[in-house]
Amino acid sequence: MNIFNEGKEQNIAQALNTKDKRVALQQKIFTKYPDQTLVDVNLNITGPIKNNRFLEKLFNYGIKQLEASWDKLGFAYKLVVSLDEDTGYENFYILDLPIKKVKQTTIAFEDQAELGRLFDADVLVKDKNAAIFRRDLGPSPRKCFICDRPAKECARSRRHSVAEMQDYISELYVKNVK
Repeated sequence: MNIFNEGKEQNIAQALNTKDKRVALQQKIFTKYPDQTLVDVNLNITGPIKNNRFLEKLFNYGIKQLEASWDKLGFAYKLVVSLDEDTGYENFYILDLPIKKVKQTTIAFEDQAELGRLFDADVLVKDKNAAIFRRDLGPSPRKCFICDRPAKECARSRRHSVAEMQDYISELYVKNVK
């Protein structure tokens, strides 16, 4: 099964426009919640298809795992914006906790949840929209879906084709969500 056989293809310009809109939305959220920690969660999907019914199910399945981990830890969180765009799904959460504590939970989610490697969870505070990165806390870099090398290394060198990555994601869908 290939879950990428449907959906509206996106190009680089659309992806860059989404990033600009994301930053503007983050600033708007911080206007309302200036002293909170913001978690911006989206799927990290290779290729031109970023949104369809299968990716929606993957996103919702993973989001339930992230929220369950916060519930288990007793973290109070608030979903302030949820997006369903052609460029993908994205949730914005506010937590009244220190940025490092929140980032530790998102790293655990990305590294340990069944679908965590498909997700990108940015953790920010209002101070110049400062973000905290996994390297700031010491964990090793994110691993590639296919070969377990550092993901950035594989992405830069284009070591794996879009088809290989989509096959992997399709298999995860069938194994975990379908």
